[in-house]
Amino acid sequence: MCQHQVTCPSAEAVDREAARIVATFPEQGWSLLCNGVILFEDTGELLPDGSKIEPHRGPARHALAA
Repeated sequence: MCQHQVTCPSAEAVDREAARIVATFPEQGWSLLCNGVILFEDTGELLPDGSKIEPHRGPARHALAA
């Protein structure tokens, strides 16, 4: 699927979010990566096989200061 050099990580790879963005829809809150992953702005993901990854962003920076 990926035509980039160095090839982007596959949708099954741990670092799948490092793939290049091929289409972005910020008004809708999602981007399509070249490995077929749909990445949502809340850090959730929809994989090409239809499975999902729940949002996994860390705590807000201001929460860490408390």
